Amino acid sequence: MKSRNEGKERDDTPVLITEAEPSYEEQYAARKRKYMLMMGMRFPCLILAGVFYETWWLALLFVVLSIPLPWIAVLIANDRPARKVEKVSKYAKDRTAIEAASRRVIDSD
Repeated sequence: MKSRNEGKERDDTPVLITEAEPSYEEQYAARKRKYMLMMGMRFPCLILAGVFYETWWLALLFVVLSIPLPWIAVLIANDRPARKVEKVSKYAKDRTAIEAASRRVIDSD
């Protein structure tokens, strides 16, 4: 009997079976990339404001766009991703609950 994987090369990449968060170093690298990208957008905005100085409203628009970029970049770079909400199984037995004990009923008749 032939197996299904016969003739195929085996893929040695690990399969992610948990919902673990990325490591701190990966999170930091992602935040650093976002910061560098946003700060890198500020300089071209100022250059474009200089290029379009004859069209005052367009130059002003580029200057106004470049003003909050450092503040936004710092906020995004310092913000860690939100923690994931763990879903609790509704069918899991609650081990801390007091279990009902059988009680003897006494009639007053």
